[in-house]
Amino acid sequence: MEKDPIYELDGRISLQKAVPFGLQHVLAMFVANIAPILIVTGAVHLAPEETGSLVQTAMIIAGIGSLLQLFPLGPLGSGLPIIMGISFTFVSTFCVIGGKYGYGAVLGAALVGGILEGLIGMGARYWRRFVPPIVSASVVTAIGFSLLGIGASSFGGGYGNPNFGDWKYLAVGSITLLACLVFNIRARHFYKQLSVLFGLIVGYLAAFCFGMVDLSRLAGAGLFSLPHPLPYSLEFRPDAIFSVFLIFLVSATETLGDTSALAAMGLNRAASDREIRGSIAVDGFISSLSSLFGCLPITSFSQNVGLVAMTHVVNRKAIASGACLMILAGLFPAFGVILASLPEAVLGGCTLMMFGSIVISGVRMLSSCGFTQRNMSIAALSLSIGIGFTQTPAIFKMFPEIIRSVFAENCVAVVFVAAFLLNIVFPGELEIQKIQKEA
Repeated sequence: MEKDPIYELDGRISLQKAVPFGLQHVLAMFVANIAPILIVTGAVHLAPEETGSLVQTAMIIAGIGSLLQLFPLGPLGSGLPIIMGISFTFVSTFCVIGGKYGYGAVLGAALVGGILEGLIGMGARYWRRFVPPIVSASVVTAIGFSLLGIGASSFGGGYGNPNFGDWKYLAVGSITLLACLVFNIRARHFYKQLSVLFGLIVGYLAAFCFGMVDLSRLAGAGLFSLPHPLPYSLEFRPDAIFSVFLIFLVSATETLGDTSALAAMGLNRAASDREIRGSIAVDGFISSLSSLFGCLPITSFSQNVGLVAMTHVVNRKAIASGACLMILAGLFPAFGVILASLPEAVLGGCTLMMFGSIVISGVRMLSSCGFTQRNMSIAALSLSIGIGFTQTPAIFKMFPEIIRSVFAENCVAVVFVAAFLLNIVFPGELEIQKIQKEA
């Protein structure tokens, strides 16, 4: 039986077939893309109209970054179906910097940090040998586990919701999840992979009936808007730049994991040095470009990696249609308002299985590395330290604030550092066998 081109990276498909899959990717990440902006701009007390303008800019920059990942330009871009968006990783640090120095210092630090991450990505072939498959597999597994709480939180109504856990959120989340499952079981051929889109539509209608959809901003939305360069004066504070650069290293780690996971889950192979280089380089340089337009850093979205893991749809044209929809959402504010009105409970119903798929994919990558004593020790210890310690962040209280802000609640960063160091410290498998024989 001939393979449907929707499952091929460069398969030829019609625009009519591509757009639903692209829309599915956009809806899966839209709310998470704008949430970091709302949090940081609220912390630095920007006016609502300024925040709205930055949300529109974020959609355009994220769309451009995604297209660059899909269709590389020279050394920039991986060529893999990566969707990019505003990173949550920086939020807590930016809130501190913004409160201390103002929003200009946030943007200045993002500009410098992004350039440094881009340069690190360009040199991937020199350091990639220190990140073998067992380290990448541990990071991918950690990414999956780190997202489970986000999915559960969305299911209950979203972080900070005073009515979190109310019956209406649980009902809408359950209806969405049930719609996804029923569609996945009943649909035929490639349509089966549109189960998330179907669930989002059914969940949105259910949320509308429960009065959870807010379209009040639609009346004030303009017809067309373009982002403006340098809307804020940049400030360069050494301490802010240093702390943000550390976060960019964490972002690079997550991008490395996302890229490795996409290659493994979507193409059944390991990511190449060129793909790793291009992916991280775009992550950094597009973040610098974003700062020049007043916006926050852009990174690969693990939510969409989960969608690829679940559907196995890797067609670049399909994913690119989603990137184009993001750009349109930025250029036409009314379109963005409609997408942004998607309630968190609806997303929660769809993301539970998506995020679980990343965990399973990480386990599959661990299996492909081989369950040798050395690999099992590295994976088990790094995951135990990374997930265990970040669930009890008070254990980091003796460390400086800058270390706590980077590692205390970021299990992906801790797992990467632990696995990286363990891989260097642990003797090779042949050396272990020699030691055991001598004993």
